[in-house]
Amino acid sequence: MSFFLIGINHKTAPIEVRERFFLTPTQQELFLSELKHNPSVVEGFVLSTCNRTELYVKVLDEKKAAKEIIRGLYSIKGLSPKDSFEKHFYTLAGQSAVKHLLRVTTGLDSLVFGEKEILGQFKTAVELSQKKGMMGRYLNILSNCAVRAGKKAHSETQISYGGVSVSWAAITMSERILGTLKDKIVLIMGAGKMSELALSLLKKKGVSQIYVMNRSQENACALTGRFGGVVVSYSDIKEILSTVDLCFCSVGAPHYILEKPAVEKAMEKRPSRPLTLIDISMPRNIDPVVAKISNTRLVCIDDLDKVVGETMEKRKQAVGLVEEIIAEKMKEFEQKLQRLEQLSPAEYFEKV
Repeated sequence: MSFFLIGINHKTAPIEVRERFFLTPTQQELFLSELKHNPSVVEGFVLSTCNRTELYVKVLDEKKAAKEIIRGLYSIKGLSPKDSFEKHFYTLAGQSAVKHLLRVTTGLDSLVFGEKEILGQFKTAVELSQKKGMMGRYLNILSNCAVRAGKKAHSETQISYGGVSVSWAAITMSERILGTLKDKIVLIMGAGKMSELALSLLKKKGVSQIYVMNRSQENACALTGRFGGVVVSYSDIKEILSTVDLCFCSVGAPHYILEKPAVEKAMEKRPSRPLTLIDISMPRNIDPVVAKISNTRLVCIDDLDKVVGETMEKRKQAVGLVEEIIAEKMKEFEQKLQRLEQLSPAEYFEKV
């Protein structure tokens, strides 16, 4: 048996390609079900975030499984092999795949270098795989080592010095554009973790008014109940946009929810007042052509690497320590793996 990963990330593909391969939770479940019924695949999990989609698998036949996995990914996303996106994908096997995963969970492979959010996203991916019966002894041991590596890196080094999240980078970018957020009016579209982090940061910046817009009114009310703000409806989008200074979008819908006509209508009521829109959704939920509207500024995920320069030097000083943690955890994994290989076939396939 062999272990390998197939992936696409912010280093190998622009956002317009990455968003084509972003897997929603439902699609991840479907993909795991397909893997479970693939006789070549023994274990596996799917990690799909705004910056990467990676498929980690333990297989009997690597060459055969790799082709079937790529074909399955294309099928789930409704893409044709003729679209030829393979040049954006990478494949790593064995120790290289293990090291890559540890670099991911420690934040060394993130767009916002050293961010912590990926660790929570990884845990969610593992939990989903466990739910689908795709985590055996090998990946359980590996995932535990990966989580411990991430926790140790963030608690014992300065790899996450300063801002530590995509939401932080987005709010920092908005400050650079607007000069200050104090007394500004903000619309937050979405009520998930990213929006929660953004709202927490915005409150500290002294914004005067926050509107929260979400498909689930219950989730929006829960968010404003914790941090303050006013829940508004999508039907009021044009009216709200005509009054705010900043629109922060983290919705996760499979299509654009804010398009050019709606923004144009809003801007007609505020021709001399600029509007900043920051879309950190994956796939993107604000149509990119909105950027062409006069007096608007649209920022997407790939623009955020420009705001982290100040903290990078401090974080880079921690890379050596994090690499030592990775080496330590790889050694720990190998030791546990050696004990695993001494198990009988029946014991190996026992799920934990």
